Amino acid sequence: MIIDTHCHLDFPELYSEIDAVMDRARKAGVEYIVNVASNTSGCLNGERIAARFPNVFYTVGIHPHHAAEVTEDDVARTQELASAPRKKLVAIGEIGLDFYKNFSPADAQRKLFLSFLALVKKTALPVIIHSRDAKDETYEMLKAELGRPVKGVMHCFSQDREYLEKILDLGMHVSFTCNITYKNAAGLAALIKYVPSDRLLIETDAPFLAPQSLRGRRNEPANLVHLVQAISGIAGRTKEEIEDATSKNAIALFGLR
Repeated sequence: MIIDTHCHLDFPELYSEIDAVMDRARKAGVEYIVNVASNTSGCLNGERIAARFPNVFYTVGIHPHHAAEVTEDDVARTQELASAPRKKLVAIGEIGLDFYKNFSPADAQRKLFLSFLALVKKTALPVIIHSRDAKDETYEMLKAELGRPVKGVMHCFSQDREYLEKILDLGMHVSFTCNITYKNAAGLAALIKYVPSDRLLIETDAPFLAPQSLRGRRNEPANLVHLVQAISGIAGRTKEEIEDATSKNAIALFGLR
């Protein structure tokens, strides 16, 4: 059993053939998938997909890329969705800061991030964090607003060992994607050895970041097997050990059963 803890099934690239995508995931041994929202419509679509497929769970959140375009009504609606008890809602995310692409002004990103960190405190749900070229500010905001321990995950980890230690010190899980299979990612991949087995998660971030052998193609949950294989080689552990540890971690963090 393996679990894709971060996927965007609601994106057109996957949703256009979702039955086939889900069938391939099942055949690859992907037992659960967490569909992660990136905007208001994504929250609603994620809920619908989770209602259709028993093994899909969903989140509520707005990606920092959309911070400049969302309205107060959008934020209120999204937070309303998270405030009412929903069986398959398992996290707030993805939220955070992205100063690499800067699709939204930094101040707008900070304001949106703070509003969702408040929602994390209100709901006590785990948080899924996106952080790119904003590691120090992301860390400081998490520490200031949520304290320790932070119940959540730094998704698609792409920083250095020093930052890894800081995130682990916050009590967070760390998730890696298929980009560790890329030829120029040896340094990043090596960090997996320093993640305690009870804090490690895996994800595809599909439709993005297909593994090296499928580079340039659309990613999907079934490709998680490539990531398990890569982590097994890096960590010096069997595939079964990686599958077991990461699945237990995902089930415990997100309450998938």
